[in-house]
Amino acid sequence: MDLIWLAYPLLGCLVGFMAGLLGVGGGLITVPLLTWILQAQGFSHPDLHKIALATSTATIAFTAFSSMRSHASHNNVRWDVVKHVVPGIMLGTLVGAYLVHITPVAPLRAVFVAFAFYTAYSMLNNRLPKPSRTLPGSAALFGVGNATGALSTLISAGGGFISVPFMIWCNVPARLAIGTSAALGFPIAVFAVLGYLITGWSTSGLPPLTYAYIYIPAVLGIALTSVIFAPIGAKAAQRWNVATLKKIFACMLIGLGLQMLYKMGLAT
Repeated sequence: MDLIWLAYPLLGCLVGFMAGLLGVGGGLITVPLLTWILQAQGFSHPDLHKIALATSTATIAFTAFSSMRSHASHNNVRWDVVKHVVPGIMLGTLVGAYLVHITPVAPLRAVFVAFAFYTAYSMLNNRLPKPSRTLPGSAALFGVGNATGALSTLISAGGGFISVPFMIWCNVPARLAIGTSAALGFPIAVFAVLGYLITGWSTSGLPPLTYAYIYIPAVLGIALTSVIFAPIGAKAAQRWNVATLKKIFACMLIGLGLQMLYKMGLAT
């Protein structure tokens, strides 16, 4: 077997750990690295970025479920928030999957890079919110779910890049924000995959073992280890200095974003 196949379970270790640690789905890491792995395997499909997006989203379903269970066992999930946000997520993810299907690759890459930089900025910016600010009502949380679902599907993320900064901005403690974001990542991934299956199943010319842009071997390889490492990351979140780790993660996102910008420049 070609050693390149080992890259999938190794990527799963990284993605699972970061998902449990920071409440992110891991797509901001998975998509660029998965694109490189697919290229190393000889993939040259014009919709390669869409394949990376959809495949990454499918792996998030496994990772987020494992992370959610671990955070829930530590009582770090605001289930009242989850209850009001998930209905919006259901609609937003289906819309996002349709937009991925009809949008050219170049704009999708630009959106991905923009949110990689935005997430890095959010993690580096540690300004304290106003003490009087609290979470909004159910209607506003439904709107947050819509935006989170659509944008998460467009860039293949678990929604933590929106939900964690938003909840901290509303004075939700950081560990609760991370755990709640992990719980939101699971329905985001499930409904996004459903959206891909609806909009992309009839797409022709995809590589072997790729259905609705989802490359099955990569999903299995990444999920195999991500579900093991997500609880390890969640446990680390209880003990480690999360602020320092967020800065490290932000720097990594900046590097990945710059690398993708460089690739986009070569492609033009």
